[in-house]
Amino acid sequence: MTNKVSLAQGREYLAIPGPSVMPDAVLQAMHRPSPNIYDGELIEMMPALTNDLKRVARTRHNVAIYIANGHGTWEAVLSNVIAPGETVLAPASGRFTHGWAEMADGIGAKVELIDFGTASAWDLDKIADTLRADQDHQIKAVLAVHVDTSSSIRNDIPGLRKLLDDLGHPALLMADCIASLGCDRFEMDEWGVDVMVSACQKGLMTPAGMGFAFFNDKAQAKRATMPRVSQYWDWQPRANPDLFYQYFNGTAPTHHLYGLRAALDLIHAEGIEQVWARHEHLAKAIWKACETWSEGGALHLNVTDRAHRSRAVTSLRLSDGRGTPLRAFTENQLGLTLGIGLGMADYDGYFRLGHMGHVNGQMIMAMLGGVETALAALDIPRGTGALEAAATVLAA
Repeated sequence: MTNKVSLAQGREYLAIPGPSVMPDAVLQAMHRPSPNIYDGELIEMMPALTNDLKRVARTRHNVAIYIANGHGTWEAVLSNVIAPGETVLAPASGRFTHGWAEMADGIGAKVELIDFGTASAWDLDKIADTLRADQDHQIKAVLAVHVDTSSSIRNDIPGLRKLLDDLGHPALLMADCIASLGCDRFEMDEWGVDVMVSACQKGLMTPAGMGFAFFNDKAQAKRATMPRVSQYWDWQPRANPDLFYQYFNGTAPTHHLYGLRAALDLIHAEGIEQVWARHEHLAKAIWKACETWSEGGALHLNVTDRAHRSRAVTSLRLSDGRGTPLRAFTENQLGLTLGIGLGMADYDGYFRLGHMGHVNGQMIMAMLGGVETALAALDIPRGTGALEAAATVLAA
């Protein structure tokens, strides 16, 4: 016998910022034999599925599906609109802009990086200075990460579009919405986004393995000028297939498609406006609890300005490298898995709370209760009343 009782039995809660919690309806939809990929319901359901994807992105334009994670879809969109030697601008507020910029460099593009660090959103004035200096319009695209999963910063996509328009700069506005689609408000057409990248494993609540490239007519016109696009990455046949296999340049990701169909049904039954409102309300409860804990001096929210906080992920730091011990406690003792301090210099100090997709009020309160328990077990200074403060927000 041991004197220490583990409380980690029962159903585990994966509270990382993707892959997110999968609904039972998604799991059940995938639990089936392999379907016929040449005839029948799988082929017949694709037009409605792509239309419903576009409804989530709020676009009337095009979507191409790739059997890839977000990194693969980064390369896909770059390959369609950026030729070797052309220049892209990458304003960075976390690890994932750096990753997209590295992908651009890898295909032969020139990258101008403006690094705003890991705790600050874009400074649009500094971006304006760079674009204004580009008198001959060598910059062909701006790689804009809407929500950076590492830092939990939410950037101003409409503000960037206005900036490009005011300056008369023709660069494509390319948005990474991998962490934000289906969580934070995003309006592709209304905001004037030319290309948008996302993936299935976060707000779309489907197992990792599919990426999506949304693009408008301006982006398609740039695609038409490209000297070469590989057959696999070419978005044209995927978005406008003559035959079913062209959606995927080969065999379809069959079970992912059934899962995605179920996830889209859930999203549209709830309504995308309600999905956004739910994420915002839950996020505000999390912020209130974290702000209360921070009164103890040991815990700090990475993003101080609420206007720039993601509604899908919250990045936090504990002094003296105590983020890793806290994560170890919640996982090993409570069955609650929190996100690592990805992309941060103080890796052991940081941890992240994922609150995206299939989450509700009682799940968020359970997650916050797990963090409170770990703070108590590790004797980490904290303000009191965090759970009551969060409950008050949810009760409003």
